[in-house]
Amino acid sequence: MSNENLESKRWLIAIGAIIMQLCLGTVYAWSVFKKPLMASHGWGETSVQVTFMICIGMIGVAAAFGGTLVDKKGPKFVATIGGILFGIGTLLAGLADSIGNIYLMWLGFGFIAGLGNGFGYITPIATLIRWFPDKRGLVTGLAVMGFGAGAFFMGKIAPPMVLSMGVANTFYIWGVIFLVLCFGAAQMFKNPPKGWLPAGFTPKAAAGVSAADSFTFDEAVKTPQWWMLWGMLFLNVSAGLGLISQLSPMAQDVVRKSNPEMAAAALALVGGSILAYASIFNGLGRLFWAWTSDAIGRKNVFITMFITQAILYILLPQIESQLIFTVIACYLLACYGGGFATMPAFAADSFGPGYIGKVYGIMLTAWGAAGIVGPLVFAEIKSVAVYVAAGLLAVGFLIALSYKRPAPKASKA
Repeated sequence: MSNENLESKRWLIAIGAIIMQLCLGTVYAWSVFKKPLMASHGWGETSVQVTFMICIGMIGVAAAFGGTLVDKKGPKFVATIGGILFGIGTLLAGLADSIGNIYLMWLGFGFIAGLGNGFGYITPIATLIRWFPDKRGLVTGLAVMGFGAGAFFMGKIAPPMVLSMGVANTFYIWGVIFLVLCFGAAQMFKNPPKGWLPAGFTPKAAAGVSAADSFTFDEAVKTPQWWMLWGMLFLNVSAGLGLISQLSPMAQDVVRKSNPEMAAAALALVGGSILAYASIFNGLGRLFWAWTSDAIGRKNVFITMFITQAILYILLPQIESQLIFTVIACYLLACYGGGFATMPAFAADSFGPGYIGKVYGIMLTAWGAAGIVGPLVFAEIKSVAVYVAAGLLAVGFLIALSYKRPAPKASKA
């Protein structure tokens, strides 16, 4: 295949990656289902929240394992499995609501859909990093922007669907959509020919570690830098996921302060709308911060995001205006998404693209751990949760400030 055809192919793969990530990102709209499920079945808030915690935990674990599979079996194989599992898990969530079984909800939307989501999430990232060495930050930002934006569509569409046809039918419809779109997108994925580079692109030392000098996972994990990046991802995601898991109820509480007589159904729609708007910025922030990182560096992006978020989380409990709450939520989710978009390029700069599937995939166990810590903190200690989040982000700021790229492998010989 000519270089011109390969140039076109990589952009088609990028489109497929965005489609898959749009579907997978709908998990972030889980909070719109919480109150309907609690009201219908009498399930406690923590029990319903466990579904989301299992799902996010499984995404991190599956992304780690899936990254290894991508390096060995190729992206099409892993993405296809991921899409099928995510669709089936969503269908099982509908069945769980129909029969009123919380354990099936945990198994379906938590374990199975989370497993498929993790396989599907890591595959486009690992693939695009290899196809776009010249636009590493931008293209991973585009892909994971889709993941952030997926919650926008679910946040806008799901609440009226739930009100008109119920939770179960909503899950059934979306499960079929996920099966079709994710399976179709997965068929587009493949790795570039070995040694391929875009026309006119010459790798520069400043751009990071080359493919030939890439660290294997065993080499990378022995460096303190790998663990520093893991910690930065964990801290940023813990704060963000905690907020996402409670954003619709928190938004409803703010609105209720100024409109105490508003009906519960109307509050649910407002909460879903605020979640949807914030989710747009979850997506846009991924693109903005990843693109910015190409210009000012990955480290500087994380330093900026950590310190600004920490300040805003401290201020959040004082907010009584729906507009100001929405603006702050939009920025916080933009930074949350920005961390996901910037970290793959950060890892590839530090350790090279050669084994990035496993190097970054296993780093995503930070996502799984954060999926337990963040939502649990926001569910169990609501009164101080935002201050805990601010503290986590302050620690992340200190780690980012002290980060230095690992020494090249050649200098260690």
